[in-house]
Amino acid sequence: MMIDDDVETGNLGPYQERPRIFPDMRSKPYNPLIFRVFKRINVRVLFILLLLGFGGIFYIGARTSPIIVFVFTVCIFSFLLSIYLTKWVLSKDEGPPEMVQISDAIRDGAEGFFRTQYSTISKMALLLALVILCIYLFRSTTPQQESSGLGRSTSAYITVAAFLLGALCSGVAGYVGMWVSVRANVRVSSAARRSAREALQIAVRAGGFSALVVVGMAVIGVAILYATFYVWLGVDSPGSMKVTDLPLLLVGYGFGASFVALFAQLGGGIYTKAADVGADLVGKVEQGIPEDDPRNPAVIADLVGDNVGDCAARGADLFESIAAEIISAMILGGTMAKRCKIEDPSGFILFPLVVHSFDLIISSVGILSIKSTRDSSVKSPMEDPMAILQKGYSITIFLAVLTFVASTYWMLYTEQAPSAWVHFALCGLVGITTAYIFVWITQYYTDYKHGPVRALALASSTGHGTNIIAGVSLGLEATALPVLVISVSIVSAFWLGNTSGLVDEAGNPTGGLFGTAVATMGMLSTAAYVLTMDMFGPIADNAGGIVEMSQQPESVREITDVLDAVGNTTKATTKGFAIGSAALASFLLFSAYMDEVATFAREPFTQVDIAIPEVFVGGLLGSMLIFLFSAWACSAVGRTAQEVVKEVRRQFIERPGIMDYKEKPDYGRCVAIVASASLREMIKPGVLAIISPIVVGVVFRILGHYTGHPLLGAKVVAAMLMFATVSGILMALFLNTAGGAWDNAKKYIETGAYGGKGSDCHKAAITGDTVGDPFKDTAGPSLHVLIKMLATITLVMAPVFL
Repeated sequence: MMIDDDVETGNLGPYQERPRIFPDMRSKPYNPLIFRVFKRINVRVLFILLLLGFGGIFYIGARTSPIIVFVFTVCIFSFLLSIYLTKWVLSKDEGPPEMVQISDAIRDGAEGFFRTQYSTISKMALLLALVILCIYLFRSTTPQQESSGLGRSTSAYITVAAFLLGALCSGVAGYVGMWVSVRANVRVSSAARRSAREALQIAVRAGGFSALVVVGMAVIGVAILYATFYVWLGVDSPGSMKVTDLPLLLVGYGFGASFVALFAQLGGGIYTKAADVGADLVGKVEQGIPEDDPRNPAVIADLVGDNVGDCAARGADLFESIAAEIISAMILGGTMAKRCKIEDPSGFILFPLVVHSFDLIISSVGILSIKSTRDSSVKSPMEDPMAILQKGYSITIFLAVLTFVASTYWMLYTEQAPSAWVHFALCGLVGITTAYIFVWITQYYTDYKHGPVRALALASSTGHGTNIIAGVSLGLEATALPVLVISVSIVSAFWLGNTSGLVDEAGNPTGGLFGTAVATMGMLSTAAYVLTMDMFGPIADNAGGIVEMSQQPESVREITDVLDAVGNTTKATTKGFAIGSAALASFLLFSAYMDEVATFAREPFTQVDIAIPEVFVGGLLGSMLIFLFSAWACSAVGRTAQEVVKEVRRQFIERPGIMDYKEKPDYGRCVAIVASASLREMIKPGVLAIISPIVVGVVFRILGHYTGHPLLGAKVVAAMLMFATVSGILMALFLNTAGGAWDNAKKYIETGAYGGKGSDCHKAAITGDTVGDPFKDTAGPSLHVLIKMLATITLVMAPVFL
């Protein structure tokens, strides 16, 4: 990935006197194999194949349940709407040639890294699939599997197939996020030359395309697996598996999704923040040049990182969140229906799919509600982009309340407890309210319109040290309100579920856990719109970089700066939203793990006593895992950033003409350094997360065997999961909020406060932003993926611990 020879060796002269030419990072564009195969197929043949595929899907759905047909229909319409959004975005102009050349360099760098990264992840996924296959071929079977005739080999192949499908879909979700961002950024830059509202609309619709595809794939993937297993295994026919046991076969899908999401988040986070830190330390601090200045050799790598770290990784992350929540809620719904002996349990099992189908509908309305002004040629005062996005979110929230209440009546009404659906509707409202409060809390602590970030900016006026102290204290303080909100929502939802009137044969209330699951569904019932706001952030950031590099007028940069600052806030709010949903989803998965252990052990498993020394040690190991993982993730960014800093300094020393616009920086060299280092650095923390629960469970299982405690391994792993979840939530809240606040404190100073750009206060704020970069975009986002992956891997590997 070297710079073009004519650019490298030619007599360039000042930038202003010559066309601004930027290098291609690769000799030819990259398209995934599946796209190349489709392009070679005749259009009519492809159309017939698609019709046959859709026909097969609807045939299987019709043999399963009318609800599945409804889910398939909504998902397909959402895919059609995403195609419309794509065409609408791509129809916009790309601006002058210098913008297009920068965009092409970013696109080539992002696609090159994505191809290499996912090649590595796919090899690791195949290796893990073989391990799962071997474990399942030799594990014990449950009474339900024995009665239904589902043998070890069938169960093993089903789990491995679900794992690989989940991994594949998660990878596609990541690619979709990256694909649209690298094509929308330049169009947002071009639109900013005309109107801030038009630029905002393009960024939102580009993010909306990705969000609808990601959520739609998560929903339709689970629905297809469910329907296929239902028809293939003859569920509910005499001598076969009961429908209430079917959701447990889908756990592999969630594990595959979380596996890919973890490595995508790690690799992309290390890439984007190492390049960002390296560019800022040498460019803004040492050389005093603006952010995204074309003279900075690391600027292309930084812009590439926004796409692979914030778009591709976040797409895989939200896909995994939704898949894990759907599967865990289906498991708990089936378990509750079985205990209550509900005549038709399909409504409780398929309810999560219906909720997220409505999510696609209402989020589409929210996305389309954001429109540009009719006459973009008329200059009007710049509106607050955050207010516009909040208006769309408010519309989505209002529709979510209506559709959630309707869904609970449609799916959860039962003659055994006629008022149960009302209780579960209230659980959903608890979740929706929790999501809204989470967004507001995170916005309060990270938006520079509010006191905390302004106080952090003021602390920068007295030096670098006070900036760091203020940022750390702000992040620590910001853990309190979210934890209180999560605590109230879990207790409220559990109580509402318990008082729903659903009881088992002994008369004990059984709806508590399912009520918590419904609250989690409520929290994620606007996931598509929230993901849209998240994707908006890196697209706006890239647009600002393109404007700066192509040396557009200051008025254009002012528009993209405002969009970028809002994007920082939306990214932070999405991370807070993801942490809250991860906390609830992990609680559900933990409950499903307890049920799974009880099923395999054939004895009750409802409590974990931390007074037992070995169990307490398991909890300590879980907390330690969170801190060690965070340390390795942050140090990976630091080591990679050091390589970037050395390279940028070398170029400034060896090519003094760079600062006078007489020589071109070697952008390709920095891209290559960051790509290779981030791929190398993501392995160690990722492997730590995968093997830790397995090693702990097996070691204590062996110890329990010799000490007469057969369930010791399962209990220790349960404690490890509980403590890791609690520690991980707090750590992720601290890291994400502190990092976002540092970033926006810098942005606030750049608006002219406390001396503005180039002042000592600004340099102190840059230091804080540099410290916060690995917090908010590497370690923090990876942690909430980690705790969900720990929950899914313990659920999949439960028989190993017995």
